[in-house]
Amino acid sequence: MPQLDPEAVAEQVFTALADPSRRALLAALAAGGPATATELAGRLPITRQAIAKHLALLTEAGLVTAEPGERRRVRYRLRSAPMRVAQQFLAALARDWDGQLDALKSHLEKE
Repeated sequence: MPQLDPEAVAEQVFTALADPSRRALLAALAAGGPATATELAGRLPITRQAIAKHLALLTEAGLVTAEPGERRRVRYRLRSAPMRVAQQFLAALARDWDGQLDALKSHLEKE
């Protein structure tokens, strides 16, 4: 599998996290472990059809993985690797901003 550009991975993660329903799905999977779309629909105030669409986007972003289960049911499990890439991306941005802000502060203090 080819290595994706960290910025592209971070963009997919941020796009996925922009929607409150997708954040709720990730939180439900984090709290309750792997689940089917039907099980998630029973836990959340979201229709099963909407959950299926959100899970497809979360799968595409790499935040969940679909695993075949019993009786052709698909269980969804969290994947933390893309989230770690997004965290590293944010940490790098924060370091860049910190450096710029420190330089600005030093400049202003000289005056």
